[in-house]
Amino acid sequence: MNYQVSEIRKDFPLLDKSFHDKPLHYLDSAVSGQMPLSVIERIRQYEMHEHTNVHRGVSTLSQEATDHFEAARTNVAKFLNTASSKEIVWTRGTTESINLVAQTWGRQNIKQGDEICLTEMEHHANIVPWQMLAESVGASLKIIPVDDRGELCLEELSKVLSPKTKLLALTHVSNVLGTINPIKQIISMAKQQIPSLTVLVDGAQAVAHIPVDVRDLDVDFYVFSGHKLSGPTGIGILYGREALLEAMPPWHGGGNMILSVSWNKTTYMASPGKFEAGTPPIAAAIGLGEAINYLSKLDFKEVHAHEQKLLKRASEGLKKIPGLRILGESSEKVSVISFVVEGVHPHDLGTLLDHEGIVIRAGHHCAQPLMERYKVPATTRASLAYYNNEADVDALIESTRKSVEMFHG
Repeated sequence: MNYQVSEIRKDFPLLDKSFHDKPLHYLDSAVSGQMPLSVIERIRQYEMHEHTNVHRGVSTLSQEATDHFEAARTNVAKFLNTASSKEIVWTRGTTESINLVAQTWGRQNIKQGDEICLTEMEHHANIVPWQMLAESVGASLKIIPVDDRGELCLEELSKVLSPKTKLLALTHVSNVLGTINPIKQIISMAKQQIPSLTVLVDGAQAVAHIPVDVRDLDVDFYVFSGHKLSGPTGIGILYGREALLEAMPPWHGGGNMILSVSWNKTTYMASPGKFEAGTPPIAAAIGLGEAINYLSKLDFKEVHAHEQKLLKRASEGLKKIPGLRILGESSEKVSVISFVVEGVHPHDLGTLLDHEGIVIRAGHHCAQPLMERYKVPATTRASLAYYNNEADVDALIESTRKSVEMFHG
């Protein structure tokens, strides 16, 4: 492998920043991936020289902006290997994408007595919308459990699913454990049991680490956020099979999603337009398209190997610290490490690491049911990306060791 992380790091200005008079070590990419200069400059180019609205002007400037905006949609479609760019809907993020499906497809298809199947490792964004829907229509939630290693108990899948199950919604990669779920296998097993089953996959933590082919996965809906993929915030993706999107009603009403409006009747555009009311996040969409361009120049196999090397180094080093326990040691996981230290609250540890220039996340990570499963209030989480290096890992290990020694005296 000839992975030049030192060259890649030159594209990320923040990585050279000092913090509390110490080198900055950004280990929080599961929250937001850093944006490379090319993305920052592409957004700047749009705002300075291309800024106008899309889909609503005859001016050359508006038509060019529309072309850039739709080219970004095409980039996303290619990235996910969809059948058509019509299957890509712009949203504000993963959370809005899931809510859109819940409030359109869900209200059409889930009725009183039906069941929605989730997993014990879901982010709140893939729990709360389904709870809200279930409560409003009289449906119920069924949960696939997680074992001590942080893997789904797939032997329970056939027991959790039933003829009443209308939807299986699950994460591709756990934001806490780093576990890569065998999505293709799970979908195959589930649809063999219930051929009419619809499946939604939360890919927020997957897209930056592993290639995603929605047609190969045979998934019905796939969602993610741009900022997890080294793109800007405020932009998200909903992939849906074209037939499903066409059958779903609009969620928000307003301009740009209509064919005609009268006092008697409004007719809507075909998808994806009918789901994109009002002025869309144009600059953010163009920025996400550029982020995909940047990542497409990297070899995903090399990225994966590099991240796995860092994950192994970090895991082995942290395990040597007395009282430290890593949650989630699946045989297949991305470079995310959540850990707890006996007698030390994650927030206190996070504060000390911050003063050492280590940027991590401490808390329940919007996954409180999973915290309850492991009987912990919170964890300290370090998440590594393709631009991290061994110095970042070693700083994490040494600063954690020093901080724990300080607490334990």
